[in-house]
Parts: sequence; C-alpha cells; structure tokens
Amino acid sequence: MKKKIALIVVILSIALTACGVRAASPSEDYQTGYGGGGAPESLPAPTMGPALAYTDSAKADTGGVTVATNATTSDRLVIKNADLTIVVADPQKKLDAIVQMAESMGGFVVSSNIYQTYTPSGEQVPEGYISIRVPADKLNTALSQIKSDAVEVRSETQTGQDVTASYVDLQSQLTNLEMAEKDLQAIMDEAKNNPNSSVSSKTQDVLAVYNQIVAVRGQIEQIKGQMKYYEESAAFSLINVSLIAEETVQPIEVGGWKPEGTARDAVQTLVNFLQGFVDFVIWIVIFVLPMLIVIFGPIALVVWGIIALVKRGKVKKAKVSKQ
Repeated sequence: MKKKIALIVVILSIALTACGVRAASPSEDYQTGYGGGGAPESLPAPTMGPALAYTDSAKADTGGVTVATNATTSDRLVIKNADLTIVVADPQKKLDAIVQMAESMGGFVVSSNIYQTYTPSGEQVPEGYISIRVPADKLNTALSQIKSDAVEVRSETQTGQDVTASYVDLQSQLTNLEMAEKDLQAIMDEAKNNPNSSVSSKTQDVLAVYNQIVAVRGQIEQIKGQMKYYEESAAFSLINVSLIAEETVQPIEVGGWKPEGTARDAVQTLVNFLQGFVDFVIWIVIFVLPMLIVIFGPIALVVWGIIALVKRGKVKKAKVSKQ
C-alpha cells in the first residue's frame, strides 16, 4: 500500500510540475503590483466586470475569482492606461481637482507628489505628479476633464494591453491544479484511514501527500492573484499626470525686454543670411559662370586673336626698320 501511495504521489508531482511552470513565473506587470508597487490590493467592486465573455454553459467559481472557460473574439480583456504632461497655472490646485474628479468617478489615487522648482528668473514655483485609477469606461471622460483647463498639453500617450490569452491560460492552469488538489486530498484521506499501515509508515505517507497539497495550494493562490490583477487592471485604468507650472515655460522678460526673443531673432537672421549666401554661390557656380563662358568665350577668342596678330605685325615692322 505504501509503495502504491508513493507511486501515485510521484506521478502527480510530475503532472503538477508541468502545469505549474508558468504559474511559478507570473508576468512582470503582476510582480510589480497593481498601480506600480506591491501586491495587488482589493479595489471597490466595479460596476462592470472585466471585458471577458462568460457563457452560461461554462462557468466556474474559484474561491472569489469567477473565471470563464470561453472567451469570444468580440469581448476582450484589455488593460488601458494613459500618460499626460500638461502646463497649468496652479499645479497644487490642479492636483486637488484631479483627486476630486477621480473619487467622484468611483476611482482612487495611487500616488501624488508636489515639489518645488525654479523659473529661469529664479522664482520658486510648485510642480507635481499624480497617478490615479478610474473606471475603464470613463477613461476618455477623465482625460478630457484633466486637459480642459490646461494652458498647454505637452504630451499625451494612451496604451492598451490585451491579456485575454494570458487570462484564459491561467483559467486552464487553475482548473488543472484544483483537480490535482482534490486527488491529493483523496490520497491523503486514504493514507490516514489505511488499517494495514503501521503508524510510522502512515505518518510518512501523510506527510508526503501533505507537502504536495501545500505546493499545489501555493500555485493556486498565485494564479488567483494574477487573475485578480488582470481583472482589476482592466476594470480600472491608470492615468499618470505630470503638472508643470506655467511660470517655468514663460520667456525671460526684463522691463519689457525679452532677451530670449532677441536671441531667437538674431539666430533666425543669421540663418537667413547664410541661406541666401549659399544660394548665391550655387547660382554663380552652376548658372552664371557657364552662361558667361558660352556668351563671352567666342568673343574673348576673337579679341585674343586680333591682339596676337597686331603684336606679330609690330614685331615684323620692327625687324624691317632695323635692317
């Protein structure tokens, strides 16, 4: 009996190792945590579930995580995030407004920071950074509200990550592990109730199976955690906003004089001059010189010939006069 139990445990161990390889190495997003740090925490229940099709004929409850065994091509589990850099008149006031907006939409603040920086003239002004999560279906509305009173939008980026395939794969792994856990539990019950085993052999059998059950339960909890991260990340979009004070982007002005503008005009004038000079040289080399050669070349040859004949005649006359 002892050999039989040991053999069954070995076979289950090999099977569990095969199905749990990916569970032991969760994705990088899951390891970094929900919202950019730490393990995912519980969130307010979203009014909409994750964008994954749940069929009535194939549902399974997995201890608080409802999973689907089928996903249609039209319903996907997509994690949508956005990054904004905006110039505002008052960063502190804008940060408070973003916090109120997130909470009013049913979202929450992940992190925020206000710090001091300096303008080109040496004046100290605040700047800030804030990360919020809002329901995914309100992402565009939130972005519009954030940009509504901005002086300038420096940059805006939206990203989407389709995790449907990974989510469905985790569902399959979870199902296999839960079935293996039930089988191991049955084996352990059999080992406990075996009347033909001695106390020592029964204890060894029970401990061997128990260790396997503990390992399986650890993988199950890990997979449930990653599935929960996918569900909550898809339900609540992350928005990162950098707030720049308007004073830091304004040009220097001294008594109405703006050195920055003067320097810019001087550079532009220099560029225009160099451009015109290079254009002039190009025209001289490519057009004017060939044209002068074509027009005045023959005339120059005729003049040169006449001058040569005149000089030759003078030389002959000089020789005759000497004789």
